[in-house]
Amino acid sequence: MATPRKSTSLSNVERRAVELDTIAAVLPMERRDELAELLTDQDVETLRHLVNQGMGDNTLRALTSDLAYLEAWGLAATGKSLPWPAPEALLLKFVAHHLWDPEKRGTDPDHGMPADIDENLRRQGLLKTVGPHAPATVRRRLANWSTLTKWRGLDGAFASPALKSAIRLAVRAVPRKRRRKSAKAVTGDILASLLATCATYSLRDVRDRAILMVAFASGGRRRSEVAGLCLEQLTMEAPIEIEDGPPLPSLAIHLGRTKTSTGEQDEVVYLTGRPVEALNAWLAAAKINKGSVFRGIGRWGTVSKRALDPQSVNAILKQRAEMAGLESGEFSAHGLRSGYLTEAANRGIPLPEAMEQSRHRSVQQASSYYNDATRRSGRAARIL
Repeated sequence: MATPRKSTSLSNVERRAVELDTIAAVLPMERRDELAELLTDQDVETLRHLVNQGMGDNTLRALTSDLAYLEAWGLAATGKSLPWPAPEALLLKFVAHHLWDPEKRGTDPDHGMPADIDENLRRQGLLKTVGPHAPATVRRRLANWSTLTKWRGLDGAFASPALKSAIRLAVRAVPRKRRRKSAKAVTGDILASLLATCATYSLRDVRDRAILMVAFASGGRRRSEVAGLCLEQLTMEAPIEIEDGPPLPSLAIHLGRTKTSTGEQDEVVYLTGRPVEALNAWLAAAKINKGSVFRGIGRWGTVSKRALDPQSVNAILKQRAEMAGLESGEFSAHGLRSGYLTEAANRGIPLPEAMEQSRHRSVQQASSYYNDATRRSGRAARIL
């Protein structure tokens, strides 16, 4: 069984940890010391280069996480660091270790990932999956492996017919049901239940109410976009006049860089009415006049100066779901995104208008939520 490298001096590990710290503002990493052990000097230099190139935070986090996993797997599987570029045989070994048939494993213990490598990765906390990996995870890691290879100015065998065939045959041999990022969409009725748990004027309730309303009403913003929202991205707009009541407050959110945009275009979404009021209430209660909008709250009610971690948005939604008597495991922050489009479909809002707010690039993906909503209530489903 391969063990972590012993030849690397402590000073080199400490130096890499310091270098990782220099990009932590763009690439937050809780496991800095572990990454310093796993990554090579060239790995860290590649990440620093990607930061300087302006690559998106989420993409960098995914690349770093996958690179750390690949380095650990390569060390456990071969006893040495990953070679660059990786030979085709090593790529095929990676597929064989991660896409395998559980039934065949029952009769052939050598099928799939060897037990010693499995144990090694689990001991490091890098392998949590029981059974074969999801094909999408394997494809993503191979794609990031290819990207990192290209950033080193090298070519790899990632487009080889043998590798493509191996993945295709492995996926076909063990079909998996594709799961949504959130098992259930957070539609209007569910959102109302979550908001009902934020009924007091405590800082935490005021903040969580604002997070839920802003994330949903702004088109189902991604958790990274909610967590990274800054006051400088907000612009107050003229109130919206309505016939049977006072004018509604209006606010523009300038999104900047997102998962599907470079930040060069000034993409804007709008909030009107209650979400604006909830956001203003939080900003006033937390005395925030610049910087991050949504922040952590300490044990004694102290508001942090740092932005919430994207995962905290997910945790807040799950906590509120549990408080509302819902099954928290059925929801995630992505449910706000799918829920927004599902709710728009239920209310008869045209798809193009909803996409203007959600900023979906793919009509096919956005329309899938519409199709699910309309098919369930449509005449074709009620033929008897």
